[in-house]
Amino acid sequence: MDKRKLFLWSLYDFANSIIYVNFVLYFAVWIVVDAGLSDFWYNAIFAITSVILLVTAPLLATRTDKKGGRKLFLNVATIGTFVGYGFAAMLASMDSHVLLVALLFLIGQYFYQLAFVFFNPMLEDIADEAHRSRASGIGNFASSLGFVAGIALTMPLASSRTAPLLLAVFAFFILALPMMIFYREPKKVYDSIVTPSIILETKMSIKRMMAFFAVSAATPMLVAFFFFNDALITVSNNYSIYLERVFYIPDATKSILLAAVLGMSAIGAVISGWIGDRIGALKTMKLILVWWIILLPLVAIAPNFKTIAILTPITGLLLGSMWTVTRSYLSMVLPKEDMGYGFSFYTIAERFATLVGPLTWGGIIWYAGIESITYRIAMATMTIFVVIGLIILIHWKRPKFTASSSI
Repeated sequence: MDKRKLFLWSLYDFANSIIYVNFVLYFAVWIVVDAGLSDFWYNAIFAITSVILLVTAPLLATRTDKKGGRKLFLNVATIGTFVGYGFAAMLASMDSHVLLVALLFLIGQYFYQLAFVFFNPMLEDIADEAHRSRASGIGNFASSLGFVAGIALTMPLASSRTAPLLLAVFAFFILALPMMIFYREPKKVYDSIVTPSIILETKMSIKRMMAFFAVSAATPMLVAFFFFNDALITVSNNYSIYLERVFYIPDATKSILLAAVLGMSAIGAVISGWIGDRIGALKTMKLILVWWIILLPLVAIAPNFKTIAILTPITGLLLGSMWTVTRSYLSMVLPKEDMGYGFSFYTIAERFATLVGPLTWGGIIWYAGIESITYRIAMATMTIFVVIGLIILIHWKRPKFTASSSI
């Protein structure tokens, strides 16, 4: 492993977690509970962002796979994240119109998610296949520590739901600077490449996407990931709202509970990386999904706060584990020429929910109202998508590939 690159890469994961956790914890409640945006439209933001990413991310990933430049695009996406989220936080603190704040949040979220299209494939430059699960686990460990640090940093401001956002945005950008400045991408030498027109390139991109999913060894995992991770991230994005509506938990208590969750996520990242290198990332992934299928219904029927306080840290352990093994597994089954391209689809669903999860959750709340039982039903429903993902992983026959036999 290249330890210097791994440090810079992990520090960036640490930084982006600070901004992510504060927007999940404070912004979600502000925009739904305080500003009055419906649960459906809050969740629709994620679906809209994913559609835009589906159009743009594979195209950009293809260009970086061919010509290099992941670091440049990562820097651009990082600046876009800072600007979008920064203005959303600033206008929220000024009680500006909720739709304008939502639009800026969408822009910030797009660039935040786009950054991972270029960030995740860098794993192939940091570690070889034999050590990739561990490198991925270290990155996720840093990410989980970033979650905890983000909560600790802004907890003194927890009486406000907007002040923590501004602090988190600036902390993210400062800590992302070392990666932006000092990380050196390996130079790639290619024959001269003629860049086609945008229209032709778009048509070529559509054809490539169809061909990729038709033959790639990564297809079963990516399709399964779309379902199970969509459900899990929908739960994460709505969890602070869930705790507010079902258990009436104050923000300070949510922060402490979420810190415990994310501390467990760090532990899960390291443990699952170690296990994945020994029994195989795919087998580890299936075991984690089984635990999710047990856990989500238990969270949905939890009778009181004491029960939810016991169950919630376990979700952190499983979240950190899931992100570690899925990223590692994908980096093994994708050939180098498709590394960025394949990760573009993974990235669309990695940190933010895409379509089925948020629209299902938001639709249930929109149809049945904001009663406690409605949120419990929405939580339990997410189990269905995890089951679908597990079935796909078990029964979809994968084409042969020349990757590590430990997968």
